[in-house]
Amino acid sequence: MRILRGVHHAALPPCALTIGNFDGLHLGHRAMLAELRGAAAVRGLATALITFEPHPRELFAPADAPTRLTSLREKIELLRSEGIDYLIIQPFNRRFAGIEALAFRDDVLARQLNVRYLLVGDDFRFGAKRAGDFALLQAATAFETHNLATVALDGARISSTAVRDALAAGDMDHAADLLGRPYSISGRVIGGDKLGRELGFPTANIQLRHNRPPMQGIFVVEAHGLERPFPGVASLGVRPTVKGADAAPVLEVHLFDFNRQIYREHLTVRFLAKLRDEAKFDGLPALIAQIGRDCDDARAWFQRREHGERISIPRP
Repeated sequence: MRILRGVHHAALPPCALTIGNFDGLHLGHRAMLAELRGAAAVRGLATALITFEPHPRELFAPADAPTRLTSLREKIELLRSEGIDYLIIQPFNRRFAGIEALAFRDDVLARQLNVRYLLVGDDFRFGAKRAGDFALLQAATAFETHNLATVALDGARISSTAVRDALAAGDMDHAADLLGRPYSISGRVIGGDKLGRELGFPTANIQLRHNRPPMQGIFVVEAHGLERPFPGVASLGVRPTVKGADAAPVLEVHLFDFNRQIYREHLTVRFLAKLRDEAKFDGLPALIAQIGRDCDDARAWFQRREHGERISIPRP
C-alpha cells in the first residue's frame, strides 16, 4: 500500500476510489473495501482510498467532535491488510473544505486522481457546505458512481457511532462484533511515575494518541507485540485516586507473570472485557486492595475462556 499525502500530490493510474473517515475500520468499512476490490478487479483498475486528518468535525466543531476509535497510525496499520493500492491522507483544513462540489468532482476526482469507479456510502456528502450529493456524482461522465447499502448487524446499522456507544457502555463483546475483532489501542511504552511498581503492580504505560479515549475504566486485556500475547489488566482513565478529575487520560497495563523492562516497545492492547468503572478510593491501601481484586477477576476471566466456559464479569 502506497501512502500519499494530499490529493494534489497524488498521481494515480486509472482507479476505483472510495472516500471516508474509516474510523475504527469496522465491518461496514470492510464490506465497502471488499466491494471496491471486486469492482476494481473486474474493471482492471487500481484501488485507492481517501481519508481525512483531522476528522472534519474536529476542524469545524472541535468541542462536539466524536472521540476517535483509532489514531492515524492505527488506521494505516489496519488498512494495510485490506489490499488497497493507494491510501491518500488528505489534510482537512479550511482550504480543502472550501472546494466547491463540482470542482471536487471534475477537477480532483476525475482529472487529478484519475477515478474511473467511485464507491461511497449511502449518506455521502462533499464539497463546500456539503453541497454535493450522490446525484451530483452520478451525473459525472468521467467515472461510474455506486453506493453501498447499509451494512447491518441484528437489524441495526454498523457504524463508528455504534462502536463508540458499545465501548462507552462497557459492552466489549458487542464492540468486537461490530469491528470483527476486539477493540484495541496501540502505542509505544513510555516512562511513567512508577507508582504501579511502588504499589506492587508494575505497569507498562502506553503512549496515547487519542485526545479523548472512547471509554474509561478497568479492563481485562491482552497485550500483543512482544514474543507472545500476554494477559493482563489495564486502567484507562484519569486515575482519580492519585490525580485530579481534570488530569489527562492514561493507559496503564499490568501484565501477568511478566517482569522485565519494555520501554520503547510498541504494543497493541486488546480490550476483552470491562471489569468496572474508575473510582476514587480513600487512600492507597484501599486502591491496592481493589487492584488485587481486579487482577483476580481478570485471571478468572482468562481461566474461564481457556476452558470454554461462559464468561461474565461480576459487578460491584
